[in-house]
Amino acid sequence: MPLAPSEPVDMTIRLRGMIGKLDFIGVPSQDAERARSFYVDTLGLRPDANARFDVWVGDTCFGIWEPARLGMTFAPQKNAHPALHVEDVAAARAELEAKGVVFAGETFDTGVCHMALFTDPDGNDLMLHHRYAPYD
Repeated sequence: MPLAPSEPVDMTIRLRGMIGKLDFIGVPSQDAERARSFYVDTLGLRPDANARFDVWVGDTCFGIWEPARLGMTFAPQKNAHPALHVEDVAAARAELEAKGVVFAGETFDTGVCHMALFTDPDGNDLMLHHRYAPYD
């Protein structure tokens, strides 16, 4: 039975089951070639065989795009910090620092994981992450 125009619609019920996975994370850039070089050459992410500005970490695609090309204002992604899994945060951090990556403060221990925060050349927030505590 259709709802009357004044009745609210619970969108969570309508969307439940429709969203099945994360397709990609958009990575805004002012220079897509520079960003691609950072993600592929510095971080070691896997370049996509068919899309030059898509790079992969596991099953997650990072899609590099330039907002200015679509008439939009560039703004880096702040405070989301995609957590890039590594087995040893200290070793990965040292390797990236040797490549010129600057980290924001010290590596910290939350009681369940180690995290080290840094940014890409466009100022997008990223994180090295390793959870050492079990998922009980």
